Amino acid sequence: MAKYAFIFPGQGAQKAGMGLDFYENFEVSKNVFEVANKVLNKNVSKICFEGTDEELKQTVNTQSAILAVEIAILEAFKSKTSIRPSFVAGHSLGEYAALYESGAIDLENIFKAIQKRAELMHSATLIGEKGSMAAVLGLDKEIIKENLIDGVSIANYNEPAQTVITGKEDIILKMVDILKAKGARKVIPLAVSGAFHSPLMQSASDNFKNFIDEIIVNDAKIPVVTNVDAMCTTDKDELKEKMPKQISNSVFWVQTIERMLNEGVDTFIEIGPGKVLSGLNKKMCPENVKTYNIFDIQSLNDTLNELN
Repeated sequence: MAKYAFIFPGQGAQKAGMGLDFYENFEVSKNVFEVANKVLNKNVSKICFEGTDEELKQTVNTQSAILAVEIAILEAFKSKTSIRPSFVAGHSLGEYAALYESGAIDLENIFKAIQKRAELMHSATLIGEKGSMAAVLGLDKEIIKENLIDGVSIANYNEPAQTVITGKEDIILKMVDILKAKGARKVIPLAVSGAFHSPLMQSASDNFKNFIDEIIVNDAKIPVVTNVDAMCTTDKDELKEKMPKQISNSVFWVQTIERMLNEGVDTFIEIGPGKVLSGLNKKMCPENVKTYNIFDIQSLNDTLNELN
């Protein structure tokens, strides 16, 4: 019998029109967008369906928009199948869809949390030194770590041959040359507005902790494999402790997938816009492990036909 994990992508997966077919075809999906619009007092659905690239890139829009799409797709999928996950995980903001599916945070509070997170991260980019990020391809993570200079840290361990560095913008530019000289195939500066998952986000992390203390978080019914340590977590106090840390700490995604493989997961279902996590899984998982991704009605039906 298959053992499932639901995984949810993060920033960078967004595109105009995402989620529209679910809004139009599933009442449960439409409800998710309507709750987001009401709770956040802004037209999240319009940003998803009609937003310009520039609007969708702004983290104060991106995070709530992607989360709404992920939960809308999740609810549509669940309405069509009895399949439920043994584990859930999400890449950066995707962890909030995982927290929702786990039962740790309800729909209204998860939207309040992601919007507060986005606003605080945006504010952190406006104070202190300007931050940036870059993807390092084709270089072992240990070599990268050995050559980091002050002001730079690891943001994401995405897959064995792709690590993202984060930190002060001028130093990230220096790191491009250093890591290329050490054998990196490519070092690509990312089009982001700040040094996410770095100490430059500490003010956002601290302020988010105060916010999380005020909302209801329950014990998770499904283990959440958390970004900050790749550990299976269900205790509400541990989840409340880890959520603020995630903003300024590394995303241990390679280790997260390895954890679920070690726990016996043999079928991953990526839920959300794009195919980023499915692509990473192809580079990390054994051939007998299946990965499906659901991002539109066609991929939903394809996945249901394969699994049911």
